[in-house]
Amino acid sequence: MRVTWFSLETLTATLARAKVDASVSRVVARICRADLVEIDDIGMLPAGQEAAEAFYRVVDAAYERRSVAVTSNLHPAGFDTIMPKTLAIAAVDRLLHHAYLVVTEGGSLRLADAMAGRGVLPLGEPEPTT
Repeated sequence: MRVTWFSLETLTATLARAKVDASVSRVVARICRADLVEIDDIGMLPAGQEAAEAFYRVVDAAYERRSVAVTSNLHPAGFDTIMPKTLAIAAVDRLLHHAYLVVTEGGSLRLADAMAGRGVLPLGEPEPTT
């Protein structure tokens, strides 16, 4: 299975570069050649118009053709709190049609490890070798 992965920030930067030479459609088509398109960390940072447009373009191009996985600390119903409402509604409409929504709860494993002293070294101490 071919998978392509982007954070929303890297997806936005990729499509912004493609705007320079008017290759946005080709870049979106190339992204959607993957069997699975993963867009990670929606909602970690505010998403302006450019990020919302990039997100929508890929979701729309993949709609009913490719699998799209999105990770977020926000429920999709809240995407309009971080990006323009019109684009958020259109993207979420396509995402949730035929979707499996997986809601997880619980603490961060990385934070739990750090609080327990696992994987954390004092500054200046060399990393252990295995």
